Amino acid sequence: MEMDGLQSRLSAAGQSHLLQFWDGLSEGEKEALYRDLSRIDYEEVNQYFQDAQKTLQAAAVKIDSHMEPLPPEVCGSVIRTDPATMAKYSKDGLTEIGNNRVAVLLLAGGQGTRLGVNYPKGMYDVGLPSGKTLYQLQAERILKLQQQARAETGNECCIPWYIMTSEHTKEATETFFKKHHHFGLKPENVILFEQGCLPCLTFDGKIILQAPSKVALAPDGNGGLYRALKKHGVLEDMTRRGTQCVHVYCVDNILVKMADPVFVGFCLEKKTECGAKVVEKTVPQEAVGVLCKVSGRYQVVEYSEITLSTAEKRAEDGRLSFNAGNICNHFFTLDFLKHVCSDAQEKQLKHHVAKKKIPFVDDGGNTIKPESPNGIKMEKFVFDVFQFAKNFAVWDVLREEEFSPLKNADGAAKDTPTTCRNDLCTLHRRYALAAGAVFVHADGTPYPDIQSLRQNGTANGQSTHDADETVICEISPLVSYAGEDLDRLKGQKLSPPVIIEVSETGMDIKQASQ
Repeated sequence: MEMDGLQSRLSAAGQSHLLQFWDGLSEGEKEALYRDLSRIDYEEVNQYFQDAQKTLQAAAVKIDSHMEPLPPEVCGSVIRTDPATMAKYSKDGLTEIGNNRVAVLLLAGGQGTRLGVNYPKGMYDVGLPSGKTLYQLQAERILKLQQQARAETGNECCIPWYIMTSEHTKEATETFFKKHHHFGLKPENVILFEQGCLPCLTFDGKIILQAPSKVALAPDGNGGLYRALKKHGVLEDMTRRGTQCVHVYCVDNILVKMADPVFVGFCLEKKTECGAKVVEKTVPQEAVGVLCKVSGRYQVVEYSEITLSTAEKRAEDGRLSFNAGNICNHFFTLDFLKHVCSDAQEKQLKHHVAKKKIPFVDDGGNTIKPESPNGIKMEKFVFDVFQFAKNFAVWDVLREEEFSPLKNADGAAKDTPTTCRNDLCTLHRRYALAAGAVFVHADGTPYPDIQSLRQNGTANGQSTHDADETVICEISPLVSYAGEDLDRLKGQKLSPPVIIEVSETGMDIKQASQ
């Protein structure tokens, strides 16, 4: 350990307090702390703190006067696109996949802290009859999509799955995938890499020690993706594979359609370098960021950054003027990713600052868990690169078909294991009904038909299951990616709970009556 140089760097940066417990540490603890401290770029961290002060000051300033709605020419919509065009988008997307030009990139650096678990969210089981985790559902969707692309093009193809973890989730994620044999995917096509971390800071810019031998670190946000892609050689791997389009999404959305061929086809049609899926925000007070233009550039604006009067503005058709709710579901060309990952572009991305309760060590060497915010965490967001896009596209999808995030433990108002499970089962029930199935009670009487949640007036991102009993129906992604290939269900009477899995004959239907 080269202590003189480290002490000199710490002194110059005003962070000498990080060695205050050094003399009392064991050799192993000294090595661990030295390793942490040697990895930090103190000049960079101090600059981040100075920028953070400006960010906190600007947070109180509303940006209403700089906002303008999305231009109609960049927008498309599932419900306002005719079937023939939808079919063309799907065919074009499957062709791109079949030619090995599409990859998916998963943002999976967060732990399940708010869920009350100490493992990665992707390993979470929301209580489906099959017991499948989020990771398994997503892996099976990739497998099914590869099968469809082979049928469309006649080519052997794969969709490489890049998974960005953090220091808190990488080892557990890697072990989980190996234990489950990568859920049928080839191991070489599941590529894990790690996002960076930044030190947590006090309000006066001092790096926080959470223990005498450990710096308080936090992942640098899903916008840390761009630095991690470059650092870990992911862009080079994509280039080697011939990737041209990348679908980026967040792990906690149980309804996510990875590499959605319709979305890919839409973005190809628009010749866009950067695209985003959104869901329509129907209530002004909904706590969700909105995609719009700010001073002529595309941006996601958080609901706290605008006044209620702006949030309530409506267009001539009665819809909210700023209604494009961000769901962390994006399309990028590889060329665009290479551009934004360059040092010149990445350094333009500003850190978002959050005041947090950060465990710290007191003068006696004891770790204290504060009851109120005592410092800041800094992170970048994946959508911060929208500002660099010259050709942008926005695809509006149905919330009940594509967005149900898992964020909170049961008991919370929304985004819980129960709401996720119910949303998936309700979607699969609609698939079965559309295929001609009928759901019946044990006595043979039919369940009432269900209507679209949109028609039922879903608001604030919450499901409307109170209006209609949730029928347990789970269809394996290996059977159907998005409601197709279910012809065998026509005329079938299904008694919940229903589980439809893949079999040698196409599907195996298990239900209560069996």
